[in-house]
Amino acid sequence: MKKLHFEFIVDKKNNAITVEREFAANRQLVWDCYTKSELLDQWFSPKPLTTKTKSMDFKEGGHWIYAMVEPNGTEYWSRMDYLQISPIDFYRALDGFCDSTGKLNPEMPRSEWQVNFKDFEENALEETLIKYNSLKDLETVE
Repeated sequence: MKKLHFEFIVDKKNNAITVEREFAANRQLVWDCYTKSELLDQWFSPKPLTTKTKSMDFKEGGHWIYAMVEPNGTEYWSRMDYLQISPIDFYRALDGFCDSTGKLNPEMPRSEWQVNFKDFEENALEETLIKYNSLKDLETVE
């Protein structure tokens, strides 16, 4: 069985993180897994954390309020505001830490996400570029 492509690159010179992942699935399914809360909740947080969606309105000008939840129940809330959406090709968004109501934490940096979806042979390739305003912001979140 072919090993699927995966890269995680921290670029401190450009205050960015790039994540590339190949999925043994078609692009529409991968798009759905990134844009529908019932699917995001199943995989978005790194183990052993889980994801819990409070609300999601996936449209330009909409947002997703979600928590990453530790096994002990501690919740880390975030808000993703959708800026631009081109179905099954890409979306752009701003992400930042917030409280459970969606009010952003002004002491924590926000990042801009560019999430691209491409056909890759018989599979799909997803690439996320996360940009921060400064190296300090990147290191705070890292």
